[in-house]
Amino acid sequence: MVDDGTIKDFQQFETLHEFAKVARDKLSIETWDYLMGGADTETTLKRNRLALDTVGFRPRVMRDVEHINCGGRFLGQDLKLPIILAPVGALQDFDPDGGVAPTLAAADAGVLHMLSSRAEPGLEAVAEAIEYPKLFQLYVRGAPDWVDDHIKRAMAAGYVGFAFTVDLDYYGRRERDLAKRYRTTSRREKQAVEWQYRFTWDDVKRIKDKFDIPLILKGIATAEDAALCVEHGIDVVYVSNHGGRQLDHGRGGLDVLPEVIKAVDGKAEVAVDGGFMRGSDVVKAMAMGADAVGLGRLQGMALGADGRAGVVRMLELLETEIKICLGLLGVTSFDQLDESYLHAVAPVELPGPLSAFPLLFEDYLCDS
Repeated sequence: MVDDGTIKDFQQFETLHEFAKVARDKLSIETWDYLMGGADTETTLKRNRLALDTVGFRPRVMRDVEHINCGGRFLGQDLKLPIILAPVGALQDFDPDGGVAPTLAAADAGVLHMLSSRAEPGLEAVAEAIEYPKLFQLYVRGAPDWVDDHIKRAMAAGYVGFAFTVDLDYYGRRERDLAKRYRTTSRREKQAVEWQYRFTWDDVKRIKDKFDIPLILKGIATAEDAALCVEHGIDVVYVSNHGGRQLDHGRGGLDVLPEVIKAVDGKAEVAVDGGFMRGSDVVKAMAMGADAVGLGRLQGMALGADGRAGVVRMLELLETEIKICLGLLGVTSFDQLDESYLHAVAPVELPGPLSAFPLLFEDYLCDS
């Protein structure tokens, strides 16, 4: 038989952009736009991608890179990849299993899932799905005793870290949703946002003094607040702008990361999200000194495309991209990287939520 060059043993998904195509076709337009959209002009959303696209690589050659380890360590957990499946509030809109699906996928793939307090079926039900390290994220929607109750429940359920999202004092105007008069399932109940308005560093101190669980503040965007995190004994400083869905005209996540790394000075772990879509994106953040990278939209696309199996496959492809990137940089693990492997460059694509997938716009998708 003549070999025509066609791959005979391909899987359903062989490139990351295929998840976007399939998810777009399967999800409702309301859910898709909720996933893809940002606040107001969507400038912050675009700057997330721009920040990644304006960093290039300085590879080293003629090194032994036969054996590459893509693993990382975060909050005392050894991970196959230094990845957090970031909290997404309306997971049940992407998959009927809601928060259970990415939690199981995280266990399958050796990464961490941070469950949103707005995701169904709730923290206990998700914890019962599998005995595996998990993180929990809370939006403050009640008085201190309400907050304390959630921390106690998370600790009792075995969560290994507790996160507060701190960049949602006011809900950003996400015009893709507003134009369709749409609210996700997670926003159709009373919000009680007045408690988030009042949440301050005094509350953080009270919680840190009272509870023995690693504390994460998600939504840090300046060196000043990173320093305050260290002052208050925060375990993880999570650099994030909520995927560009809150404050418009903010900086990209990767643009913020260096000043936060410097301010933290090794006294806390640092995570970052915002526009991360490719293995090379993860490598850039790790070279700057991050301990873990969060995936939001990419997680949502994989979940919408093929549920738990889609998320696992997405992480497999991401690992492949990371391994190739590390090897071509001349290193065999993340701890060999530093900023000497990076260089400022001009972007080659107009930034957007899907600009990391140029073939998507040329309709590259295997139909078999």
